[in-house]
Amino acid sequence: MNQLLSLVTLGVSDMARSRAFYERLGWKASLASCDHVCFFQTGSMAVALYPMDHLLNDSGKTGTAPVAGGITLGINVSNRLDVDRELAAVLECGATLLQPANDTPWGGRTAYFSDPDGHPWEITWAPMFPLGPDGALLLP
Repeated sequence: MNQLLSLVTLGVSDMARSRAFYERLGWKASLASCDHVCFFQTGSMAVALYPMDHLLNDSGKTGTAPVAGGITLGINVSNRLDVDRELAAVLECGATLLQPANDTPWGGRTAYFSDPDGHPWEITWAPMFPLGPDGALLLP
């Protein structure tokens, strides 16, 4: 598996408040942001703000407890089939399946697994976010 972290998603309880906080820090929201998700380019990777209840549901977690403190770690891949290949590879290495690879309503494909300590990771192909030659996630 490529040793590259491309996206950190923070589960938030109030999108407007959280977005305003990061913008006050001088972070500029990507044009890809909308009411239910906000992206920030952070060098060769990105940070996303996403409602906590959606994050819990998407990653297969139940209850009201935060997903690893409200964070999932993301690996973006360059094509749809890579989601399944990467998921198979991490499962062979001892990861725990949280959500199998599925096509998303926004046109991508995503899967979730956890590492041996239970930290949740997401593998995503997002056709609207190309990857650079170095594998960096490039936000519009």
